[in-house]
Amino acid sequence: MPKLHPIRGPATTEVQDDLMLPTAPPADDAPPQLPPKERTRERIRHLPWFIAIVAILGGSGLFLSGFALGAQRASTPGTPEAAQEAFQPFWDTYNSIVNDYALPPVSRQTLVEGAIKGMIDALGDPFSQYLSPNDFQSTLESLAGTFSGIGAVIPATSTTDNSACTVLSSTCTLVVSSVIQGAPADEAGVLPGDRIVAIDGTSLTGSVDAAVAKIRGPKGTTVVLAIDRGASSSPLSISIVRDIVVQKEVETRSLAGGSVGYVRLVGFSDNSAKDFAAAVKADVVAGQKRLVIDLRGDPGGYITAAQAVASQFLGDGVIFYEEGADGVETATAATAGGAATDPSIKVVVLVDGNTASASEIVAGALQARGRAQLIGSQTYGKGTIQAFQQLSANSGGFRLTIAKWLTPNKVWIHHIGLTPDIAVTVPANTPAGTDPVLDRALAVLAGN
Repeated sequence: MPKLHPIRGPATTEVQDDLMLPTAPPADDAPPQLPPKERTRERIRHLPWFIAIVAILGGSGLFLSGFALGAQRASTPGTPEAAQEAFQPFWDTYNSIVNDYALPPVSRQTLVEGAIKGMIDALGDPFSQYLSPNDFQSTLESLAGTFSGIGAVIPATSTTDNSACTVLSSTCTLVVSSVIQGAPADEAGVLPGDRIVAIDGTSLTGSVDAAVAKIRGPKGTTVVLAIDRGASSSPLSISIVRDIVVQKEVETRSLAGGSVGYVRLVGFSDNSAKDFAAAVKADVVAGQKRLVIDLRGDPGGYITAAQAVASQFLGDGVIFYEEGADGVETATAATAGGAATDPSIKVVVLVDGNTASASEIVAGALQARGRAQLIGSQTYGKGTIQAFQQLSANSGGFRLTIAKWLTPNKVWIHHIGLTPDIAVTVPANTPAGTDPVLDRALAVLAGN
């Protein structure tokens, strides 16, 4: 059972939300695998109790020597005598369904998956989730930067103030923030700013993750989006054939006549961390002493990538603390050799309401350590780390919150976010092609 560790924030693209240790994309015909890590084994040492419960619910017959299960053993397989009373309602329900349900039969696997999902849903944690076999593999592929979908970044955005939101409704909708060049969405004519009002004829309400999952899908299949572009009274209908998308996670530019380096990061995978390091190094080698790091709309990714990105600007010292279920705090430090650790290189970081999780680790570290100013709006506020665990090959897996992360000054930003040093409000009617946040950042770097 591979057990993987992610943190990711809101579901802003055709990927799920979460912060994870790196892995290569799994093969199409095999379940995804991640290389074992010493830190992975350390962080998940508290999971066996959970695995045991899953085994019980799966009817695997977890018999421990010395247990006297009593007369109810046949109807409550694998349940220790001490837990009979607590688990009796579950087994009563399960046995009633198996023996008495009068409509078409439901497979045992479906019942077990429903029970697992119910347990995790009972936690009330939006970042802990049961994943079907297809969703489990798709999530790992997405975190690796390669996925099957349409190739668009689509955050859930409030219609009143453009802030991030979590439950789709008349005031919280999916809005395209960017489109990957050459991806199916780009080829079909989807544009930044398009508001998605329906998917395959169904209006959007409820879970953001569920809506994002509907947009995703196997290569070669079609999804139809109803899009409000504001120019006509009725939504546009755009049909898109899904394909394999390789997400470009690092974008670079030279600004202010070549005197300012700009690096945008939209995800935290192994490859993006390496590409980011190369981009920063290229700017420094070119003699640029002022850098803009754009983390707006970045939902996060691998925790190791967050460490690598922050280490480009911090040569040593704490990047973040991790607090496990036992309450023990463990520091993660910067690694030496970063390209822009020289304090004479001035750095600003652009953030917004969809800057989340791993990107908040980086922004929080640079702000708390005095290495950079944050410019923009309050960040998302996801201060937890999840572990991914695969169940049997046909039962999918789950992600479970196993730790909190804290800034270098031991602040937990969960549900709060990071407050920018320089707040910039972006009006809802901002003209296309203008960027007030970037303009303010360039002014700050110029000393204005």
